[in-house]
Amino acid sequence: MPSACDSAIEDIEDMVSFNDPTPQDRQSARKRIIPRSRKKNVEHEELQADSLIPGTQKIWMKTWGCSHNNSDGEYMAGQLAASGYKITDDPIEADLWLLNSCTVKNPAEDHFRNSIKKAQEQQKKVVVAGCVPQAQPRMDYLKGLSIIGVQQIDRVVEVVDEAVKGHSVRLLGQKKDGGRRLGGARLDLPKIRKNPLIEIISINTGCLNACTYCKTKHARGDLASYPIEELVERTRQSFQEGVCEIWLTSEDTGAYGRDIGTDLPTLLWRLVEEIPEGAMLRLGMTNPPYILEHLEEMAKILSHPRVYAFLHVPVQSASDSVLMDMKREYCVGDFKRVVDFLKERVPGVTIATDIICGFPGETEEDFQETLDLVKLYQFPSLFINQFYPRPGTPAAKMEQIPAHIKKQRTKELSQLFHSYHPYDHKVGERQQVLVTEESFDGQYYVAHNKFYEQVLVPKRAEFKGKMVEVDIYEAGKHFMKGGPVEDSQPFTPSIAVPLQKGEVSGLTQVNTHLLLHTLQTLLLLRPGDALIAFFIGSFSVCFYFVCSIHSCLYLK
Repeated sequence: MPSACDSAIEDIEDMVSFNDPTPQDRQSARKRIIPRSRKKNVEHEELQADSLIPGTQKIWMKTWGCSHNNSDGEYMAGQLAASGYKITDDPIEADLWLLNSCTVKNPAEDHFRNSIKKAQEQQKKVVVAGCVPQAQPRMDYLKGLSIIGVQQIDRVVEVVDEAVKGHSVRLLGQKKDGGRRLGGARLDLPKIRKNPLIEIISINTGCLNACTYCKTKHARGDLASYPIEELVERTRQSFQEGVCEIWLTSEDTGAYGRDIGTDLPTLLWRLVEEIPEGAMLRLGMTNPPYILEHLEEMAKILSHPRVYAFLHVPVQSASDSVLMDMKREYCVGDFKRVVDFLKERVPGVTIATDIICGFPGETEEDFQETLDLVKLYQFPSLFINQFYPRPGTPAAKMEQIPAHIKKQRTKELSQLFHSYHPYDHKVGERQQVLVTEESFDGQYYVAHNKFYEQVLVPKRAEFKGKMVEVDIYEAGKHFMKGGPVEDSQPFTPSIAVPLQKGEVSGLTQVNTHLLLHTLQTLLLLRPGDALIAFFIGSFSVCFYFVCSIHSCLYLK
């Protein structure tokens, strides 16, 4: 991936370390931050006092991109809700739009830019986050907007508070401790999980590669890993809140720990100790170079009954010539070694991969090698991407392949992918599956077996969040359908009552935090409004104690 921009970026905050105040300490102080925008760009508006009180507005949030981005979005939503803001699913009724962007592909950035325009047309306040503004904060369409950087999500409340008042604030700094770059914001922040049964944990940010097509490195930077103890504690807390599935995510999970003197298998063995019976752990994407030296241990870990036998290993191309131009730091032989080894040692393992069609310089022979690789392994999960030149990357300066050829190759690879059916031979099998979500059409619950293959089961309330035994009776291209085995009882992996959808993770911190925010606004309110706010804050604390007692009874 390309190196980070060398040019200076304006409006970057000072570096923050773990010795600095926690988000909770900072929130309790509630010191007003001073906007760093130029005076000529700041408009002073005459507004009613009530409209300037932060924490009373409705916020609509939209996230694009990877699971790492989704985890960041969950953390930002949690902190805002903990401070009194209402997170709404209706963009029309929202006072402010928080847009969390992805810079991997042109279409994702186009959607992001169009959403900004739409918000402005509707006279909504806007705060932008994610990889696009972090990598290119000077883009014309970002002028005058408040920005929260990818490592500054623990300060989202401050930025939103100021945006509500009409100020423009940009926090784009990197977190450091003793000169060492940290993985990012703290892991113990309040969070609203999109799915209360699934916890997404970022184990590191950035990577060690310098791929010529990748824009994400401009935003996420070089590898920075979280300490093992912090990750173990976050995992433990998640299970105490009723989670039954953990996803590990990062730009490259295989590179975890190389900057702090440890490695991925060491982390995984520690995490496995925290997983309750029936709950599952899913590994994130790893590039071939950083998994090769750990193949023996990874095979053992993927064979563990509480770890999905699933690994996402992007190949991008089966041509060594193209891989060299991409600066992928491996050859196709390395990729095959990883796949062959795991398939031999972990029977049934699912290997997912990515392929880019039409990279600059890709010949017909190069593309044929990629087709041959897909024919050989018949990957059940294949992410096919037409090449998009991202601004500022070396690949954008290379001689481009005509658009019609890129489209044709993408179509041809897609047709090959849809020509085989990886699950047909599994009809008639009896499987244990973990049910975690609802299907898009709302007709089924979605479960996954040991190999993280999707199994649709009847939509029965007693199945949600449970391990269920099913007989496979139908197979499609991307899923199987399973009927519950008669007389079998669903197994509950959760050790606590799962949070309700939209409920904030970390009730002890969250409700204290909310009460402080409420009390701090009392001085700004009229007497009648203050009385109402006081009762709201008191109710929040009482609600916390009721939930705590309920959880304790459940555990007993």
